[in-house]
Amino acid sequence: MSLAHSRPRHGGPTRGRPRSEAVERAILEGVMKLLEDGVPLGELSIERIARTAGVGKATIYRRWSGKEELFVDVLRAAEPPDPDLPGTSMRDDLIVLLESLRQRGLLNRSSAILHNVHAQMKSSPKLWAAYDATVIAPRRQLGYEVLRRGQRNGELRTDLDIELLNDLFVGPMLVRAVMRPDTELPEDLAERIVDTLLEGLRPDRP
Repeated sequence: MSLAHSRPRHGGPTRGRPRSEAVERAILEGVMKLLEDGVPLGELSIERIARTAGVGKATIYRRWSGKEELFVDVLRAAEPPDPDLPGTSMRDDLIVLLESLRQRGLLNRSSAILHNVHAQMKSSPKLWAAYDATVIAPRRQLGYEVLRRGQRNGELRTDLDIELLNDLFVGPMLVRAVMRPDTELPEDLAERIVDTLLEGLRPDRP
């Protein structure tokens, strides 16, 4: 799988020479090549990654503090980019957020490499914690912000728990995309989930 893009990390090291996008891309591509060759995550050493990417180990350590941080960036680069929210309404933003989850589900199903990496990653508490902190948590916070804005704008009842609401919206998509891989993910699924839930969550109109 070719990594078409990479994204900046949060709080990554900045010491050493200026970062080169070409070098970083080569390193990320090197990790993915090893994974495509069937090398388990646990057997990927920095030395082996450096040799595959054609760089020195120091080049990798200038950009990542260790394998966990590097693996998280590999997954982020292989996934679809985070969506830009239209900001026109809470409903529109929620549909865009859920659609991005649907697309990730489709990609994970079509890519045996990504599916296997996610499965291996969950068996490593340290790696999963790094992925959760740098990838999942920011997406969750974005959902909270959309729902809070909906409450302020009168699109959503104000007596509801935001974290619970976010789980209610995200949960059905995750169940179908991750826990039920044999279930279809139709193009209108995000819109159907959002509209079904909003029927009971909008403020009462006088």
